[in-house]
Amino acid sequence: MVTDKSGGTSRTNIIKVVAASMAGTTVEWYDFFLYGVAAALVFNEVFFPALGPAAGTVASFATFAIGFVARPLGGLVFGHYGDKLGRKTLLVISLLMMGIATFLIGVLPGAATIGVAAPILLIVLRLVQGFAIGGEWGGAVLIVSEHGDPARRGYWASWPQAGVPFGQLLANGLLFLLAAVQDEAAFLAWGWRIPFLLSAVLVLIGLYIRLSVEESPIFKEAQAKAAQAAAAGEKQVVPIVDVFRRYPREVFTAMGARFAENVSYYIFTIVITSYMTQRLDVSSSFVLGAVMIGAFVHLVTIPVWGALSDRYGRKPIYLLGAAGVGVWAFVFIALIDTANFALTTLAVIGGLVFHGAMYGPQAAFLSELFGTKVRYSGTSVGYQLASVFAGGLAPIVAVALYTSFDSGYAVAVYVALSALLTLVAVASYGETRQRDLAQDHAIAPTR
Repeated sequence: MVTDKSGGTSRTNIIKVVAASMAGTTVEWYDFFLYGVAAALVFNEVFFPALGPAAGTVASFATFAIGFVARPLGGLVFGHYGDKLGRKTLLVISLLMMGIATFLIGVLPGAATIGVAAPILLIVLRLVQGFAIGGEWGGAVLIVSEHGDPARRGYWASWPQAGVPFGQLLANGLLFLLAAVQDEAAFLAWGWRIPFLLSAVLVLIGLYIRLSVEESPIFKEAQAKAAQAAAAGEKQVVPIVDVFRRYPREVFTAMGARFAENVSYYIFTIVITSYMTQRLDVSSSFVLGAVMIGAFVHLVTIPVWGALSDRYGRKPIYLLGAAGVGVWAFVFIALIDTANFALTTLAVIGGLVFHGAMYGPQAAFLSELFGTKVRYSGTSVGYQLASVFAGGLAPIVAVALYTSFDSGYAVAVYVALSALLTLVAVASYGETRQRDLAQDHAIAPTR
């Protein structure tokens, strides 16, 4: 392994690792967000036609939420074996699982063809997606965090995060193109399936790149020490048990940090689709276009926020983002209620810029909370448990709120309360920027 003078890997190698991690992350989140956009646009009619538009949309978002339920289980399983066998092997498995499930959704017959079996099979495939994505995030950010220069950890680790808006950009872009060139009947009949089928090609590209990287050097060192300890007769503790025994506060800090980030993201990118097409009677291409522009800005700014966290610390940047989404949520509703494309685009861009202030430093921040032997398990569990209660429920809660109160500002209050929870969680924990990832013990936070 080639190292630089600061102790990290060489610039050429870290770029290769980042590219491999980001490629797989882009593919997996393309698959995941593709489902979310399709749930907002077509799944109510394809899989729940008997329920009507409103109830069908809630049912579609319920299947979207089911994927989040499987994510903590995926985080547990992938985290356990990732801490035992290595980051790279599990990343390859997660990518394959996600790609196969997404492709099968693309060929799944609708309720008009196979009746109730259609939504049941849809739920099964969604669970597989959730399980796979539960193991993806931890491994993708850790293999970069553990390779890179410690002084620029926030910057390098933010690039896998940028794969998320890149995946969404691809998903929304394809659906936008298809919705624009097809009439509604053709899009509902078969057009929406094309992006799901194309996932197979993206998975092959992601696998080719991901298989080329080496295992994390920090993990290799920890694995060698664990082997020596085992040979000396020391008892080995299951990683997930060690996480809750030695890092309980870190798990809850990770969950709290995730809350506003996760809730706001799905409001700004997924819920906006159903809100504007159903309440404001705008076209799906109108909303998808605005979200695409916002996703591009998000993609560009995430590494900027990661770099700023290297300079000023994880906490101040993260707190800025949490406070920003809490306030911007009210501006967001005011702007999209105009049904003006320029203002709607501004609403999405503003929300995602503030979101990026949390998402950019997040990979390094969560990586720095846990020791090497349990880092995959700890980051995955904290990250994915929050997803169940935050992102998984966000579309359902938001639809229920704006339907019940007949106002989008009820959703803004929901985002603001989520932001308050994140502010408390992050503000009450110490700065982590200077931590050494090779340290394998629980470090008391600085008060």
